[in-house]
Amino acid sequence: MALDRMLYRLTYRLGTPRWDTGKPQPELEQLVPGRALDLGCGTGADAVYLAGHGWEAVGIDFAPEAIAAAKKKAADAGVDAAFVLGDASRLADAGVRGEFDLLLDIGCYHTIPASRRDAYVAGAAAAARPGADFYLAGIADPPRLWRLLGADGISADEIKSRFGRFFAVAGQQRKGARLVAYHLVRNSG
Repeated sequence: MALDRMLYRLTYRLGTPRWDTGKPQPELEQLVPGRALDLGCGTGADAVYLAGHGWEAVGIDFAPEAIAAAKKKAADAGVDAAFVLGDASRLADAGVRGEFDLLLDIGCYHTIPASRRDAYVAGAAAAARPGADFYLAGIADPPRLWRLLGADGISADEIKSRFGRFFAVAGQQRKGARLVAYHLVRNSG
């Protein structure tokens, strides 16, 4: 098992990671229900929120501890959200298939090694219906330890070069010193 995976699993075993606020992203409140995919869902706050607001929500994460917590959170909330143990850069292998109206990635992509990022993008594109919204947020400039684990962060140039074939950039904003968020829309072709 890769060192980065072991660290994430250990973090979830020790309790709630500091990145897991337990609250959904504010952008979700204005969307019309459909089918949603939460990539790197962690303990499922966003998927549970969406399921509670009429969405058919699916979350995927590679940490079994996070998936177990997400399932418990959904059960406690009395909502029907599906959670899949798997790699977000290998959606088809995990049995996750489109078409989704909304894709959400809050803190997953920036941790994926460069060698798996094209597979992640291709899988996300295959899962998104034409016109689907994709909200992607992550660290633009990760700390040194993260870089040693293969997390290179994300930049506007990378988003355009890797995602541009499949998605148009509809918006970008800084959220603090290191966090950046992108709103992508799936091209029709």
